[in-house]
Amino acid sequence: MQDAPEDEPAPANLRFLKALVTALTLVMMLGMGALVVLFITRFPKAQSLSLPAQVTLPEGATATAFTQGQGWFAIVTADDRILIYNRKDGALRQTIAISEP
Repeated sequence: MQDAPEDEPAPANLRFLKALVTALTLVMMLGMGALVVLFITRFPKAQSLSLPAQVTLPEGATATAFTQGQGWFAIVTADDRILIYNRKDGALRQTIAISEP
């Protein structure tokens, strides 16, 4: 078996390919770092909900979903209603019945 020559320089196209792979790796690492920084800085800190201690649902209603907006929050019930409450005092502001199409 012959040993590979030790002092021969690599062909030019192989050196170019090695430099290209190294550069692309560095660009990819910088891009991932930029994404991590954007996720950390752009997403707001966890906001605490200023909801009443207890929300009184109508008789027989079971909550299935929750959403909130500026000055209000809404609860979707299992009987296809959306109950919109005032955030300050927890009073029921509006009831929307969801109808089938």
